Amino acid sequence: MNEVEAIKKRHSVRNYKPDKIEPDKIAQLKAKIDELNKDGNLHLQLIENAGNTYNKLLNRFMGLSTAPSVIACVGKDSETLEERVGYYGEKLVIFAQTLGLNTCWAGTFNRKNIGADIREGEKLVISIAIGYGQNQGTMHKSKDVSTISQAPKNSPDWFNKGVELALLAPTALNQQKFLIKLNDDETVDFIDKKGPFSKVDMGIVKCHFEIGASL
Repeated sequence: MNEVEAIKKRHSVRNYKPDKIEPDKIAQLKAKIDELNKDGNLHLQLIENAGNTYNKLLNRFMGLSTAPSVIACVGKDSETLEERVGYYGEKLVIFAQTLGLNTCWAGTFNRKNIGADIREGEKLVISIAIGYGQNQGTMHKSKDVSTISQAPKNSPDWFNKGVELALLAPTALNQQKFLIKLNDDETVDFIDKKGPFSKVDMGIVKCHFEIGASL
């Protein structure tokens, strides 16, 4: 399964089987995390036992309390941290999908119980539940291309493919609060329309767009 196939197959999953992730897949995830941490100057961490990370009432209602493992998205606090977490965290989510694992970005969780290593000057931004889902999730309803992109007539194929995959990007509350604008000189602007975790969302959207535009 390549990245595009993984993106098209992947949906947020909130209910998980009790099965633990196998040691060989844990090793692959940790190797990928090391790579992404280096590339993104982050401190992403795989915590094999999610414990009471998702014991809040909303998490239990949603089913996330069943997640066996969790990825803590941590990094040195800066203006770009949230967007980098989204960009490189989504690369990890896509990689997990290629391993047959399911995930869910979760901004609501018990920060005291996650068990992350948060060093001086670092910030815990968001979490990603990970494991084997009871199902493969369902496709979210997407906005029309015209509402999330702006381009001159006869826009190039690479831009259209990028937008196509950006529409499949998971965003907070599925609000898709972003605009992708193609300029006359074929540069691209990503406009944040603001909302909960919109900076994280912007990183996820850019990740998807770049994968699509490179096809």
